[in-house]
Amino acid sequence: MREVGLLLVGILLFGAARANTEEFEIVIQRGRVIDPETGLDGIRDIGINTGTIVAISESELKGEKVIEAAGLVVSPGFIDLHQHAWDEETYAFKIRDGVTSILELEVGTDDVDAWYQKHEGKLPLNYGVAVGHIPVRMRVMGDFPSFLPKSDSKAATNEASEEQVEKMKRGITRGLEQGAVAVGFGIYYTPAATPWEVLEMFRVAGAHQASCHVHMRGRGAESVGAAQELIAASALTGAPLQIVHLQAIGAGSTPKLLRLVEESQAAGLDVSAEIYPWTAGMTDIKSAIFVDGWRDSFGLDYGDLQWGETGERLTEETFRKYRESGGLVIVHSNPESIVTLAVKHPASMIASDGLVGHPRNAGTYARILGHYVRDRGALDWMTAIRKCTLIPAQRLEARVPAMRRKGRIQEGCDADLTLFDPESVAARATFTDAKQASQGIPFVLVGGVPVVWNSEIVRNAFPGREIRAERKKAE
Repeated sequence: MREVGLLLVGILLFGAARANTEEFEIVIQRGRVIDPETGLDGIRDIGINTGTIVAISESELKGEKVIEAAGLVVSPGFIDLHQHAWDEETYAFKIRDGVTSILELEVGTDDVDAWYQKHEGKLPLNYGVAVGHIPVRMRVMGDFPSFLPKSDSKAATNEASEEQVEKMKRGITRGLEQGAVAVGFGIYYTPAATPWEVLEMFRVAGAHQASCHVHMRGRGAESVGAAQELIAASALTGAPLQIVHLQAIGAGSTPKLLRLVEESQAAGLDVSAEIYPWTAGMTDIKSAIFVDGWRDSFGLDYGDLQWGETGERLTEETFRKYRESGGLVIVHSNPESIVTLAVKHPASMIASDGLVGHPRNAGTYARILGHYVRDRGALDWMTAIRKCTLIPAQRLEARVPAMRRKGRIQEGCDADLTLFDPESVAARATFTDAKQASQGIPFVLVGGVPVVWNSEIVRNAFPGREIRAERKKAE
């Protein structure tokens, strides 16, 4: 036994000596490394080769390229499961906000292969998509595909026949066989979709181990019953459920929704929730949300709406004008107390729901770190980082095993890393000036490739890789 012990000590010393003499492609020196899975929170050097973390050391490592990280927190890159805006300006905002992976998992697409082909080799961050019930329903119902169905469209107003439901199931199945990460739903935008139709889509998702990311059909007091509908669908089919932007849907009923999620988890159901740290939402003014009676349903008035392009608050006259022309409107609907409750709750993770014209597109993660951790003490650093990294990665792991290498700082994991200054990190985007990059995040690496260096974007760096489930081979 003594000989075995000496041999193990020798192996460990040899490994440590090798790590201290090897020169890595990139070394991050003396940063405060926080890994939310192992609980590591300490000063370490990180050695990176070929896009992978290969060494984490308490002693100095040598590298061809060195990031002096003293005074900075080294975090796994942030994983945003709910992103709608896909354009070059947005990508720049996202990486400046510390995001290394973005996924469109609510609206999604009805052509998964084409979606991935469109983005291949063109993004500075990793990317993924769901097959979406909204676009599949629009196509089956005969509507012209668009981001969201208009309030008078067939997808919003027409109940589907049994034959049409079967076509939707085939569309969802095809998307999952093409490697879609999840199944997305926006039931509030398709109110004619019956609970049975939704349940049928959940059955398809459950058969493919795909999580269902759902904008529920109700808001406020109505959201409690809507959540119960989805939790029942998840329990019946085995499809994991993610309630998206829970605080925006729940409003005053947010505490009840969080309790439902918590109780579902305690009962062994695979139910989760995401939130964003802003008191206002954003959506298309022509959508089914703004049908007659919306003010009573929301408990809001015209002045609670803000036009995204100009920042103006609406009146009855301008509401009708923009309702006719269409476009994105900011909806001021929540007090800060509700948002803080949702941010702090152990059942929530962070996702931006990013849309151009809303500050959440540019500053969601810096706002969590600066406003809720440093300034208000609502979260500690470890908890906040877990909500932005590990929990989103774990949400997708059953269907996309590659996500087990993300959201963590461990040897063998992907070198998707975000370095931020805990003293200065902050969101600069506001409701009146949404296109402002976050500050205090000087370095971001995607697959070991720097995309932000000394607070400047690295031009023509496109290391982003697809996040995708295994594709079913054609028979």
